[in-house]
Amino acid sequence: MVEKVYPISFEIAGQAAMFTRPDTGSSPVSYPAPTKSALKSMFECVVMSKEAYFEPQKIEICSPIVFHKYSTNYGGPLRKNGTGNFQLFATVLENVCYKVYGIIKAYQAPHSDNNPQHKLQEVFLRRIESGQFHTTVFLGWKEFTPSYFGPLRKNTSVDSSINLIIPSMLSTMYSRPTEGSLSPIFIQNVEICKGVMFYAQ
Repeated sequence: MVEKVYPISFEIAGQAAMFTRPDTGSSPVSYPAPTKSALKSMFECVVMSKEAYFEPQKIEICSPIVFHKYSTNYGGPLRKNGTGNFQLFATVLENVCYKVYGIIKAYQAPHSDNNPQHKLQEVFLRRIESGQFHTTVFLGWKEFTPSYFGPLRKNTSVDSSINLIIPSMLSTMYSRPTEGSLSPIFIQNVEICKGVMFYAQ
């Protein structure tokens, strides 16, 4: 019996994005492309489920990879006790655009009276068409909101001039897609070929 596939695709664009490399410390630098965790977070801004989840498979990079310096006043939990806000310097991406492709997976096989994969797919597609989201979508950092988030646009095409290899890239932070424990996993020598990057390498 052939297992049914539940595909998902969407497009996201914005003026800035930050997909932090964990090895860059207090002056963080973005990966040149989004991590699987970042794409999963985008999906979950629309809908979430404890029975099924979004598994990113590939992206098409539809704008040149351009880095620029960024600074912001940081007042978050990583401050030392007793200190006020401090200025955080980072290297982020600018003017990004991605077409994202993946599938819906589930922890258990679907039954005739309960198909969490179909349900999650149907709710996501309905909400993204109508622009109805659970929370504000963001590009890595929450201050980087998209200028477009929705179905794939016909007038957007992959930038086939982009060819590079990312030596090591964070794949996921947790042991399972939902309700997991902290367990970072990295993938090695991730290739972007003619603007396309696959996450199962």
